[in-house]
Amino acid sequence: MDILTKDFYTRDTLTVARDLLGREIVRVLEDGTQLVCRITETEGYIGRMDKACHAYGYRRTPRTETLFAPPGTAYIYLIYGMYHCLNFVTEEEGEPAAVLIRGAVPVANGDIIAENRFGRKEKDMSSYQRKNFLNGPGKLCRGLALTRAQNGLDLTDPAGGLYVRSGAPPDPASIQVGKRVGIDYAEEAVDFPWRFYL
Repeated sequence: MDILTKDFYTRDTLTVARDLLGREIVRVLEDGTQLVCRITETEGYIGRMDKACHAYGYRRTPRTETLFAPPGTAYIYLIYGMYHCLNFVTEEEGEPAAVLIRGAVPVANGDIIAENRFGRKEKDMSSYQRKNFLNGPGKLCRGLALTRAQNGLDLTDPAGGLYVRSGAPPDPASIQVGKRVGIDYAEEAVDFPWRFYL
C-alpha cells in the first residue's frame, strides 16, 4: 500500500510541504469506501518563528495541543466557525509545525466527493463547481468528510481511516512557490514563500 511513514513527516516542514505534492490522501469511510485525492497545493507553518502558526512561540492551548504531537498526526481545526482545515504535523514531537493541505484533485470515488461538496455527481457539476472543487482547505475537508472528529489521527496507521500514500511525485519543474494565503495579520511572516503548488 506504500503508506508514508513517520520518517517522512519527521523532516523539515518546508521539505515535507514540497514533497507532499503529488501524494495521495486516502479517507476510508465507515463502510470501507475509499475517497482518494492527489495533493496539489500545500503551505508550511513553523511555530518557533512563524507568526501565522497557531502555536507561534510555542503557545499551547487546547486547540494547538495537536501541533505538539508526533510527526504524522492529523491536525484538523475549524476556521470562521464553519470550515475545517487539514494539516499534517511535521518535525520532532514537541516542535509545533505542520503542513496545511490547501488543494487536491479527486483520484477515486469522485462522485462521493462531489456529493459531499455539492450534493451531485461529478458529471453533473457546473464548470464553476469543477474549477472550485477541492481548491481550498475547507472545500477539501468537506469533500473528504473530515471534521474535528478526525483531529489527532495517526496518518501512518491505516486503521484510523486517514492516511497518505506515495502517489506520483510531480516533475520538480512543475512546482510553483509563493506566499501563503489569508494571513494578513502575520506581520513579516506574510511574505514567507512557504506555499507550494502545481
